[in-house]
Amino acid sequence: MTAIPHIQVFPDPEAVAREAAKRFAKSARETVDVRGTFSVALAGGSTPKAMFDLLAAEPLRSRVPWEQFEVFFGDERCVPPEHPESNFKMAHDTLLSKVPIPASSIHRMRGEIEPNDAAREYGLLLKDRFGDGGLDLVLLGMGDDGHTLSLFPGTAAVGEREHRVVANYAEHSTTGKSWRITMTAPFVNRAREVLVCVTGAKKAARVAEVLQGPRDPLRLPIQLIEPTEGKLIWLLDTAAADV
Repeated sequence: MTAIPHIQVFPDPEAVAREAAKRFAKSARETVDVRGTFSVALAGGSTPKAMFDLLAAEPLRSRVPWEQFEVFFGDERCVPPEHPESNFKMAHDTLLSKVPIPASSIHRMRGEIEPNDAAREYGLLLKDRFGDGGLDLVLLGMGDDGHTLSLFPGTAAVGEREHRVVANYAEHSTTGKSWRITMTAPFVNRAREVLVCVTGAKKAARVAEVLQGPRDPLRLPIQLIEPTEGKLIWLLDTAAADV
């Protein structure tokens, strides 16, 4: 049985980031209380960046059990970790360098090596850590074209059913023609909770199509995100929700 999306709408992107940060902190505390550790896959983009800024500052910073974290990344551009387009760099600069997560518990995708080698390496890491299970929390956004992670419309990764992580070449991405490393939908769908944050009027038509239109995941890859046992939460601002 797949999760039914729980959709919440907030006045503006700042309110979406605040709600996402609160949910992140609450999920971490509750999971550590029960299981002793908390695993999360971080995302790139403007809303996660705003959320990371909030989590790195008080009052939330001191309310999160950072020492018990394991940090992963949902996808990465094939660039070195210090590159301005690196998802790791953004997360490091805004959050990871400002909170006491052990360095050994931060697992970046090595975008600087051959893409298929990087994907294989990360997939084996996830297999070793989770077996047939999944993460506690996965953070996602959605592009104007309906992609999430680096699962772009019409690309090979959209149809992937076997591997946890793959290299994916995109002809039309936010950085043009480029290689990416990405978790796959089947692995993300093992998570206990998936949090999707989408803001801005330019995404409103696509949000409506994804949530209300017919199923067409080859064209709208985010429709593949359907946790099998976990929760699926969409946080939208009024512009993205067109209300």
